[in-house]
Amino acid sequence: MNGLKLLEQAFKLQEVERIPWVPFVGVHGGNLIEVDAEAYLKNTDHIVNGISKAIELYKPDGIPVAFDLQIEAEILGCKLAWSKDNPPAVVSHPLNEGVALSDLKLPNATDGRIPVVLEAAQQLKSKHPDLAIYGLITGPFTLALHLLGTDIFMKLFEDPDYVNELMEFCAQVGIWHAELLMDAGCDVIAVVDPMTSQIDPMSFENFVSPFATKVFEAIRAKGKYSSFFVCGHAQQNIEVMCDCKPDNVSIDENIPLDFVKDIALKKGISFGGNMKLTSVLLLGNEMDSKKEAVTCLDQGGTKGFILAPGCDLPMDTPVENLKAVIEVVYDDYVRQVTREMEHSSSLQPLSLDGHFVDGKVIVDVITLDSSSCAPCQYMVEAVKHAATEFGDKVEVIEHKIKDKEGIQMMLALGVQNVPTTCINGKVEFISQIPPRTAIVEAIKKQF
Repeated sequence: MNGLKLLEQAFKLQEVERIPWVPFVGVHGGNLIEVDAEAYLKNTDHIVNGISKAIELYKPDGIPVAFDLQIEAEILGCKLAWSKDNPPAVVSHPLNEGVALSDLKLPNATDGRIPVVLEAAQQLKSKHPDLAIYGLITGPFTLALHLLGTDIFMKLFEDPDYVNELMEFCAQVGIWHAELLMDAGCDVIAVVDPMTSQIDPMSFENFVSPFATKVFEAIRAKGKYSSFFVCGHAQQNIEVMCDCKPDNVSIDENIPLDFVKDIALKKGISFGGNMKLTSVLLLGNEMDSKKEAVTCLDQGGTKGFILAPGCDLPMDTPVENLKAVIEVVYDDYVRQVTREMEHSSSLQPLSLDGHFVDGKVIVDVITLDSSSCAPCQYMVEAVKHAATEFGDKVEVIEHKIKDKEGIQMMLALGVQNVPTTCINGKVEFISQIPPRTAIVEAIKKQF
């Protein structure tokens, strides 16, 4: 059975003969063809060659064209900071810099990097008709935050009408982008909205649900499938995500897979995830990867589950680790053997000796990577901005769990979710961007 048909069965909650596998290859595709992230995301040929190489190596059932949540924001006036090994990061917010919402207009198909991705989608679908080609769009709440910045959290309460107007615009941008991708041959549209992990279910229902639902309705009207991506500690929002009626919800390691499975299947929604991205796929070894894949496959089961990493693969993810996943996906005997093998991770907590200094407050922010993860970026910015009030009495340190030392610090501080802010070794803010006043007050308590 080809990958597209297998995924269709999963979306329809039919029992499958083999659980489908969708590696979220983003700029990792550039690494496979020895091209840096910036060059890769700006060039159709690079994307097609990188994804084609990934298809050859990883034998997926579905794969994204481009994993970049800044395409729409860039067109709408956000400035980007480009990186050689990550997607770009948004570094300016037009609606917080004098631009009126009424000045923003729906883009054209020729704007920005849209033509690059559309042409890549067409070529990939033509070359790989039996695979499910995923087209990604930025979710309305994350796009709204790119446009307005963290002021959006204050405006949820102070000016809800403005937020609703902004969300309606962002939903229309999403529908426009989704329709272009579907017309280019994409079989599945993934609405990637990581910043929804930062709000509670009531705020989600008021400010996200009506607009996300419109996007999923538009996708369904074109006869295509949809997935609602979220990352971070968004466990509280899984039920309201399902109520938006996507065909699938996809989560990362911050949320237990069995928790999502129970809610999703009850709601008649398929689900996907949540292989550990950094501690296993990036920094682990082949046996780590096999063990992780088997755990997810056993938890997910053969009804409605799609095996995938928690988000887009880091650029330098070892090919051998992903090939190890393939062995488990395609070979029942390998799965059985892997279950029986004893194995423990070599990663141990980092020593905190000398980390904390008398008379100084140390603020540790555990992130995936603030240069590539939107919730991480905005948390780091918020903490650093608040810390300026204290001068050199406060030191803010980011620990990226893309690095071995970052994971060891995460273990040392007892952190379970990213992003998380710790102050003098105590967990203070878990997967939420607190207001400046809350950060300042938490720091003051340490003096």
